[in-house]
Amino acid sequence: MSDIIRRDPRAEWIARNRLHPLHAAMQPVQQSWMGPNGVIRKNVHGVGFIGPNGIKRIDRSGAQQGGAAKRSATVEVQLPLHQVAAPAFYINVVPDMVGGRLSSHDRDLLGLARQLAGDDGAVLAVVFGEHKENAFATAGVDRLLVLDGHEFDGYSPEQRVQGLRAVDNQFNPRHWLLPDSRSGGGELGRRFAASLKERPATRVWQIKGQECIGRAGAGQEDLARPLPRMILAAVECAEHVSETRHEVLPVELSTSLARSLPRIEDLGAVAVDPAAIPMAEAEFIFSGGNGVKDWALFHQTAAALGATEGASRVAVDDGFMARDRQVGASGTWVTARVYVAVGISGAIQHLQGIGACDKVVAINLDPGCDMIKRADLSVIGESAAILQALIVAVEAHRNGAKRDAA
Repeated sequence: MSDIIRRDPRAEWIARNRLHPLHAAMQPVQQSWMGPNGVIRKNVHGVGFIGPNGIKRIDRSGAQQGGAAKRSATVEVQLPLHQVAAPAFYINVVPDMVGGRLSSHDRDLLGLARQLAGDDGAVLAVVFGEHKENAFATAGVDRLLVLDGHEFDGYSPEQRVQGLRAVDNQFNPRHWLLPDSRSGGGELGRRFAASLKERPATRVWQIKGQECIGRAGAGQEDLARPLPRMILAAVECAEHVSETRHEVLPVELSTSLARSLPRIEDLGAVAVDPAAIPMAEAEFIFSGGNGVKDWALFHQTAAALGATEGASRVAVDDGFMARDRQVGASGTWVTARVYVAVGISGAIQHLQGIGACDKVVAINLDPGCDMIKRADLSVIGESAAILQALIVAVEAHRNGAKRDAA
């Protein structure tokens, strides 16, 4: 596993972007070139390293610095730190945080907030309950306020609106930004706006100066209006923050929240058949390809995980999966939070279809295939043995949770 060279898409993008502040540092040193007479010339001073005494040493073995491709794939990019010591105003963002992590829609929202904040303002993220996110700094968050407590668990719009009103009274932000999504942000934003007796701008996808543009007419028309304080933004409303990192200083409410008796009772999530979820809306996809030899075991594993089944084009053409289960540019473009690829080598059309997935897990025998290079987590081995071990691990985890609950 340690010999596998993994791509760093962020470093590659910085190397291509000439306007990025770290572009020059990401350029590989030219080791050889063709001279005017057609003779290949080598840069004997380019291969080396700085010794402990500050003297440049020549290392022709390449052991000290590695190849240029490996260096560019494993280099750690240190972005410049953006600090706001005394914010002139706040731009408050309430991300959905589905699964305790920032989604792509949340990062779009933080990118829009960063544009509105400029150099003098600070982006304040308001998060309910415990979270698992550790990338707030690179997402554009200057201040982080966590409202924890059992009253915010599950579906609790009344308690969350009460908490947001307390934040509004203390920080008096210039703008409130919430995702206009089906994951809770759209409803929470409308409830919060009604509580403040303000008219929000909904389905906003662009902001120009003091005017915002939102979708209207079933998404077929654009509606322009003056920029309000309450903004419910759509997907791809702005570019993600990519050129700076931020402090993420924790802040707290100066007053405790008043307890109130909720009028809504959360009865838990409704069980849904994963097979009935459309591929484009599924958050957990378990996809099989040509490397799957035991399809009965594949279906059993997908059922144990509670995942929606997908497939590569080869598996669909061979008749193992239905055509509506095909993932890729020639099938369905998916935006799952977790995408597990079993026995899929990673054709370009398939990689295009999973480009918007947050986390990709690859199970494959070939450590050099394109899917392994794309994956965030790779498991090298026979798929049948790995799937059987996965079923055992899932059942053990669930039995342990039942014992703890009892």
